[in-house]
Amino acid sequence: MKANFKRLAFTFFAFVGLAFAPAAFAHTFGAHGAGFANGLAHPFFGLDHLLAMIAVGLWAAQLGGSAMWRVPTAFVTAMTVGAIVANPAMDVSWLESAIAASVLALGLMIAFRLRLTSAWGLLAVSSFAMFHGFAHGLEIPQTASPLGYGLGFVMATASLHAVGVLLGLSLRQKHIILQAGGVAIAAAGLLLMSA
Repeated sequence: MKANFKRLAFTFFAFVGLAFAPAAFAHTFGAHGAGFANGLAHPFFGLDHLLAMIAVGLWAAQLGGSAMWRVPTAFVTAMTVGAIVANPAMDVSWLESAIAASVLALGLMIAFRLRLTSAWGLLAVSSFAMFHGFAHGLEIPQTASPLGYGLGFVMATASLHAVGVLLGLSLRQKHIILQAGGVAIAAAGLLLMSA
């Protein structure tokens, strides 16, 4: 019993610590000379991307069933499309706010254990993914290896989704901890919106 409490406490404080870490946006809009390794590392260096990717996996695990693979797959697919269609001439002044709003929304979806129909859930996650994809896509033209960079960030994103799913599965019977993690992620999204 004591070991379970320590594990639950550790998980909760890990969520809180991650959510309230200093706000750092990964999107530099200038990843000059980057390739596969840079793309692979990129999602780990921005709190906005890191929290969103893990939150997608947590929510997918909360939903259970085929959503555990369908939700992350929809995100990765839409993010890739967003990266491909991103246009350097587009106005990006709204983009960081939209990405932060996606972190807020995903956190709230976990906190309230939101269960949408499959179509609406996939649409919501895909919409969030497009924002992340736009940000990545705007960096790709400046890289030395666009395909390598793109493949790297897609693989990193899928890996973070898997971490979220595994963490979510380990906490499925501990709803309050998982929901508290959602609250912490949502709070981080608010902080990122005001940064």
